[in-house]
Amino acid sequence: MIMQSAAEYYEDLRVGQTFKSGLGRTVLEEDNVWFSLLTLNTNQIHFNLEYAQKHYSDPPFDGRLIVNGVFTLGLVIGLSVSSMGVNGVMLGLEDVRFVRPVFAGDTIYAEVEVAEMRESTSRRGFGVVKLRTRGYNQRGETVVEFVRVVLVPMRSQGR
Repeated sequence: MIMQSAAEYYEDLRVGQTFKSGLGRTVLEEDNVWFSLLTLNTNQIHFNLEYAQKHYSDPPFDGRLIVNGVFTLGLVIGLSVSSMGVNGVMLGLEDVRFVRPVFAGDTIYAEVEVAEMRESTSRRGFGVVKLRTRGYNQRGETVVEFVRVVLVPMRSQGR
């Protein structure tokens, strides 16, 4: 079942439940350049068009600047958090794969499936949830996929 609404507590989730971001976000050239420079990522493929045209002229790059993968990862996490509304703390990421490059002008969306759930063994009143997450572009092509591990409060913690 695909849900558009938020899940506030561990008990609101179930394995197999799927959430899709209601809105997408179009990536701008400025997003890519600023993020790359702010994070001191000086890889020329992110902001030197001449370099991209010289060294990455073949498909799927076609001489275009590639959006910083960490920007894409963060964007998809943000889109997925806003669509789920899970009131939790991210414990980590697993199995991160950048499947296709993202370019300025692409619109990115997120889809999340609850993959695993268990009660926390170290934090009473919390559950650990694994969220299989996929970021995709306006053509429905997967651009990034990963598993996000989140510590989610149980309803008893929300009182």
